[in-house]
Amino acid sequence: MGGPKVGVIGIGNMGLAMALRLQERGFAVQAHDIDPQREALARTAQLPLQASPAALAANLDCLIVAVVDAAQSEDVLFGTDGAAPALPAGATVLLCPTIAPADTERLGARLAALGLACIDAPMSGGPVRARAGTMSLMVACDEGAFECNRAMIETLSDAVFRLGARLGDGARVKLVNNLLAGINLAGAAEALALAERVGLDPARTLDVIERSSGQSWIASDRLRRAIDGDLVPRAHTTLLNKDTHLALAMAAQAGFEASVGTHAAALFARACAAGFGDLDDASLFELLRRGDGVR
Repeated sequence: MGGPKVGVIGIGNMGLAMALRLQERGFAVQAHDIDPQREALARTAQLPLQASPAALAANLDCLIVAVVDAAQSEDVLFGTDGAAPALPAGATVLLCPTIAPADTERLGARLAALGLACIDAPMSGGPVRARAGTMSLMVACDEGAFECNRAMIETLSDAVFRLGARLGDGARVKLVNNLLAGINLAGAAEALALAERVGLDPARTLDVIERSSGQSWIASDRLRRAIDGDLVPRAHTTLLNKDTHLALAMAAQAGFEASVGTHAAALFARACAAGFGDLDDASLFELLRRGDGVR
């Protein structure tokens, strides 16, 4: 294809959806992942693959990093066979993981030293919305980097939030959002576990909540499946455990006491310790219905 050349490192649920969205819309997309199962899915979708981050990076206009955390981001960019030194001067790196603002700033500075632009662009909305181009992107970067990559960004998202030029502000907004998502999910899971304990049908109770003041998007999205016993991971419990604790660390650095968030984060940590880490984050409902919440 003759469109802009884009690489995607990390083709998990979100990364693969983004890569296929761009490929479908005429971008020349290649990908890399360390998981053979994810690469097999890419091959099935006829998405070209490269053997290493460095091999992927050659001749790209933009590299999308869609791995899990800051350590993985640093490794794929600057580790053995890292992508950053292999990128052409003037190329852009789109940082999509949920990581600490300080990590975004540090990675951005290292990329700038190599003559590379960095866009701080955490994402939200899940793989279905990523595939449809309707997820949210929280974008912080200078205006030149944004304009050079506007077509790609707006192909990925019809809800692009421009947060200014300061790298790290995308990460800050994403952590605030994910802390609230964790609080909402923990609260909804607790409420439905209580409903079940007092003899109510949790599915019927959720019907009422969805049309009443207790409604939240994440409760409807996650707990409808959890009630049916479906904990196949769309978003792993480990991720909201990571993200809520990153948000608490940010709060502590700002001298802010996030007491409700602290309780929610403790529930995600308890769920991971109980063996639910690799299940969907709706596993909180299963944890609480068993009476294994934080006391």
